Amino acid sequence: MGDTMIRDLKVLEPIIERAVVCRIGFCHNDVPYVVPMNFGYRDGCVYLHSSFTGKKIDILRENKNVCFEVDIDHAIRESEIACKWGMKFRSVIGFGRATLVEDIPGKIEALDAIMDHYSNAKPRDYNEKLLDKVAVIKIELEEVTARLYGYDEA
Repeated sequence: MGDTMIRDLKVLEPIIERAVVCRIGFCHNDVPYVVPMNFGYRDGCVYLHSSFTGKKIDILRENKNVCFEVDIDHAIRESEIACKWGMKFRSVIGFGRATLVEDIPGKIEALDAIMDHYSNAKPRDYNEKLLDKVAVIKIELEEVTARLYGYDEA
C-alpha cells in the first residue's frame, strides 16, 4: 500500500481529471480560507469561475498565493483493532499563483477547460455580456504532489 508523495504527471493528472470538487486555500492576514469549487485543468493550470465580489476575490486581490486539493477513491479500511481503522484515498495537492483572466479569449479557453472537466456537451456559446460579468481565475501550478494512501501506485 503506497503512502509516498508522488510527482509523476502520469499519476497526478488522472486523479485531477476524475475529481469532482477542488478545494482552494487562500490566506489573508495569516488566516486560512478554504472554498470548494468546480474547476477545470489544462496544461498545468487550474481554472475556476466566480463572481467579481466575495471573500475569495477580495483575498486574491491582496495575496495571489494559493493551494488546491482534490481527492478521489475514498474507502474505509476496517480492522478488528480500533486504532487500525483508516481511510483509503488518492489525492493531489498543489501550490501556485492565482490571477484573474481579463481577456475574452482567455476566459473562453478557461471556461472550456471547466466545461470539458464535467461534460462533452457542445457547441458552447458564451454570451459576451455575461463573460464581462464573470471572474475567471487561473492558477499556474508551481508545485504539485499526489498521495496514494492504501492503494498501490500501479
